[in-house]
Amino acid sequence: MLLQNLIVAIIMVSLITCVHFLGLTGLIALLRRDNITRRTAASLWLQSGAILAVIMLLFLLHTIEIWMFAALYLFLGEFSSFEAALYFSTSTFTTVGYGDIYLDEKWRMLAAIESAAGFLLLGWSTAFLVSVTSKLRLLESLIDSPRDEKDEIDDSH
Repeated sequence: MLLQNLIVAIIMVSLITCVHFLGLTGLIALLRRDNITRRTAASLWLQSGAILAVIMLLFLLHTIEIWMFAALYLFLGEFSSFEAALYFSTSTFTTVGYGDIYLDEKWRMLAAIESAAGFLLLGWSTAFLVSVTSKLRLLESLIDSPRDEKDEIDDSH
């Protein structure tokens, strides 16, 4: 049964990692297309909107990934309702793991791997969000600094 767990887990982790990669790639393309990082000083609202949009789209990505595992648990017959499977998958993916409901012993390794995958994907999303926010804040600081200060900085190098 361990081999079956590992095979299913490898397939699922591969799928959700592809979903995550494609989602982040799409976000990057969207940010570049809209030139979010190349606007003028009037773009503070646009930058804030971009950060909120990134957060919401990251949340959507994680929702899709969690639902994929929930659907798998339902398919495997581990839960009788999608709500229970979704609740279990959410608490497992986020590493909360309440323990009030759990998988049968034959699939418990799958849940452990979902938890590890969720931890990594949540970390990846956090790094992505920090990167986007840093780039937008850097632009803001360059726009806000007086022209003389920028010239002095350029002349000193």
